[in-house]
Amino acid sequence: MTELILTTFDWVPEPPRGLVRDLRIRWALEEAGLPYRVESVPFEDRGPTHFAHQPFGQVPWLTDGETSIFETGAILLHLGGQSEALLPSASGTRAAAVQWLFAALNSVEMATQPWVLYQFTGDTTQTPGRQLMDRFAAGRLDRMDAMLADREWLVGDFCVADLLMADILRAVDRFDGLSAHPACRAYVARATGRPAFAKAHDDQLAHFAAADAARAP
Repeated sequence: MTELILTTFDWVPEPPRGLVRDLRIRWALEEAGLPYRVESVPFEDRGPTHFAHQPFGQVPWLTDGETSIFETGAILLHLGGQSEALLPSASGTRAAAVQWLFAALNSVEMATQPWVLYQFTGDTTQTPGRQLMDRFAAGRLDRMDAMLADREWLVGDFCVADLLMADILRAVDRFDGLSAHPACRAYVARATGRPAFAKAHDDQLAHFAAADAARAP
């Protein structure tokens, strides 16, 4: 097996810590028990090498031998091919897991991310467009709450689709956006109660805390 290298920022400000998306990949790697190491790129000076791996100047990306992959969904699918702990091998179950992974990104995160960003920035301005987006997000959360009301995980056992969906909903819950969606909130609690999540979350916070110490005068 080739060495897996996860690349993230060397440092970020305090508010987004715990939400930087390398956490999704750390979590998956911990769930699968795949060995990896973490490398860093500058947060404040994103150069040509960074853009060569991630054309939008974001993180993370994963290096697997000669292969470099960006976008968390693509990385998670790649890792799913290396571990049944992430993606089941049975064709029907695998297809269901893949469809839910895409639903997490395209149907749920796409709808909820604007709401999260408004909360993150403290923007409380109400406009017709903002109200439309809020209703759109609430409608998607309503559907997820109905889906999760009678199931533990999206497709049988916990898989990479749950990891991604729970992380997306976790960002909403950070700003109390799941108060009217108890099934979603319970689902996030189940997922984030897993030891692999705790390890990934703690490691990300420790990574940025070490950077604070290095930057201190």
